Amino acid sequence: MREFLAGAGLLLRGLGQWRRTPGAMALGLIPGTVVGVVFLAALIGWGLALPGLVDDWTPFADTWNPFWADVVRTAIGVASFGAALLVVVVSFTAVTLAVGEPVYDRIWRATERSATGTVPDADYGFWRAVGDSVRLILRGILAAALAWLIGLVPFVGGVLGFSTGVVLTGWLLADELTSRSLSARGFDRRARRAIIREHRGRALGFGVATQLCFLVPLGAVAVMPAAVAGSTLWTLSALDGRRALGTPAGTGPAIATPDAPAAPRAATPTSPANRPADPAR
Repeated sequence: MREFLAGAGLLLRGLGQWRRTPGAMALGLIPGTVVGVVFLAALIGWGLALPGLVDDWTPFADTWNPFWADVVRTAIGVASFGAALLVVVVSFTAVTLAVGEPVYDRIWRATERSATGTVPDADYGFWRAVGDSVRLILRGILAAALAWLIGLVPFVGGVLGFSTGVVLTGWLLADELTSRSLSARGFDRRARRAIIREHRGRALGFGVATQLCFLVPLGAVAVMPAAVAGSTLWTLSALDGRRALGTPAGTGPAIATPDAPAAPRAATPTSPANRPADPAR
């Protein structure tokens, strides 16, 4: 639980980037606003069409007792809307990160500079962002399908399905949002997931906090820049003392990475007696 709360706190620390680089953070609102309007319209349309669709899906319940027919249809409706909401949240993150790649790259760089003084050299790239976004959407659909099946359980299915969906999509969001800062340090997909598994409590805390903020109306648009900044801080906290590609020397013992530069040797100060005379004096 301590790690979980620490991960959630990193999202709050990401909000502090507004004070350091307000211009970059403000630009981060634009992609989320455009994508959010489209996804919100789709979600509203789905909600309006859902009652009729549920009736079409359950003709067998027409001959049932009205109470049980309503219970089954309500469970299906709630589970279907909840699953769609989870797909929308995951898809929103994936599409927004891909569409706003230059903007969020600027936020990431600004956060790296303010936290470490340097920016890692490994290029993340637009097409890598697109590939990660596609994988996130596919994994999000699987998570939504599982949450939908759990949500079909009468009476308690709605709560159980929602909780399962939040945890699963929170994990996916943590994986996706931290991929930029970890990839920039030379970690491939397998190494990135190993780091997240090693700090699963912190990853869940960060991802679930982000997911819950995204479920609030307009929360996804407002929190997206802070989520990008917070994910960078998450990477720095997860590496905690291990120096990867691009981080300043002296922050901790170096870890073995293929491209990690050797720490520069500190220069020995010259004693005043041996120091050459300054002709300007």
